[in-house]
Amino acid sequence: MAVHLVAAGSLVDEDPQRALEHARYARDQAPRLAAVREAAGIVAYQAGEWAEAARDLRACRRMTGDAGHLPIIADCERALGRADRAITLVTAPEAAALPRAVQAELVIVHSGARRDLHEVDAALRVLEKFGLDRAQQRPWNARLWYAYADALLDAGRRDEAREWFAAAAEADTEGETDAAERLDELGTAEQAGEPADPDSGSAG
Repeated sequence: MAVHLVAAGSLVDEDPQRALEHARYARDQAPRLAAVREAAGIVAYQAGEWAEAARDLRACRRMTGDAGHLPIIADCERALGRADRAITLVTAPEAAALPRAVQAELVIVHSGARRDLHEVDAALRVLEKFGLDRAQQRPWNARLWYAYADALLDAGRRDEAREWFAAAAEADTEGETDAAERLDELGTAEQAGEPADPDSGSAG
């Protein structure tokens, strides 16, 4: 069983489906071990098997009482088209007691679920309420700012979206997002055919 878990971990990035086969075998052998259900759930999530991932991570949560994987479970609900259920999960009272890094992932999922429901203004407010201070260096900044930029773009606020994609790209030292590529796609205001800011030109 341990060999299969190691194999799943080593394969998950390059071949998620093969990794999932190993994780499923380990789960079938030891379905009552929390660590096995956790590993199986994470691999299933990375392989795009949303229902299976949510099921295994819920099982792990029941066994351990640890809600640390709540963002992944909620994101699975989004992927399954159940945005309302995702919002219920991320706004549950226990979410407030989770570490700040996990809360950051929760608000990213929450914002995405609001956008799924076409509530773009609410999606922006969720992220703004959590905090977007660019003077603070935090591990989750790149992902949080990327989500904000994406929501701004959805709201039609392209100039602000460019600004936040740029901030996300600068903060993303681990390559977690495609912020730099998104920024290139948006180009400058002039390239997009938008009117230039009259205050940005040279005097005289």
